[in-house]
Amino acid sequence: MSADASATMSAVTPELRAMTTTDMDALLRIEESVHAHPWTRGNFADALVGNCLCWVYQGGTTLIGYAVLLPAVDEAQLLNLSIATAYQRQGFGRRLLDEIMAQMRNKTMRRMLLEVRPSNTAALALYRSAGFSRIGVRKEYYSAGAEREDAIVMECVL
Repeated sequence: MSADASATMSAVTPELRAMTTTDMDALLRIEESVHAHPWTRGNFADALVGNCLCWVYQGGTTLIGYAVLLPAVDEAQLLNLSIATAYQRQGFGRRLLDEIMAQMRNKTMRRMLLEVRPSNTAALALYRSAGFSRIGVRKEYYSAGAEREDAIVMECVL
C-alpha cells in the first residue's frame, strides 16, 4: 500500500450505525475476504431479524467493518467483529470494539463474551488489549477444513 493510500485511510472517521439488509452485499464481500469459513447471507439475515444487535462501521460511503452481538439479560456475546482487509492494522478494529463496548455499557450489560480461534493471533491481541481475558476453551468448535479448531472463550467485565 502506498503512503498516500495509508494516509487517506487513516484520515477516515467511521461512524457506527444500525446494519440493514441493504448492507448485505458489502458485508458478504468483507466477510468472504477476511474469513476462511465466512458467515453466509442467511447468517446475517437471521441476525438482523433475531435478537442480535447488528452494527456497521461506515466511513463516508465505504463499509469498513461490522459487529454482531447477542444480548442476554446483563451480558452480550460478540458473535462477529470484522474489518475490511484494506482497513486492518490501522486501529479501526480497536475503535469499533471500543464503541460497541460503550454501547453495551449504556445498555447496562455487565460483561461481554466471545470465542476466537487460537490461530487468529491478531484478534487475540486486540481482545486482550481491550481487557478481555481467557476463561475457557471449547474443544473442536470451529471448522478448519477437514479438521476442527478449538475456540478460546474470553470475557471482559464492563
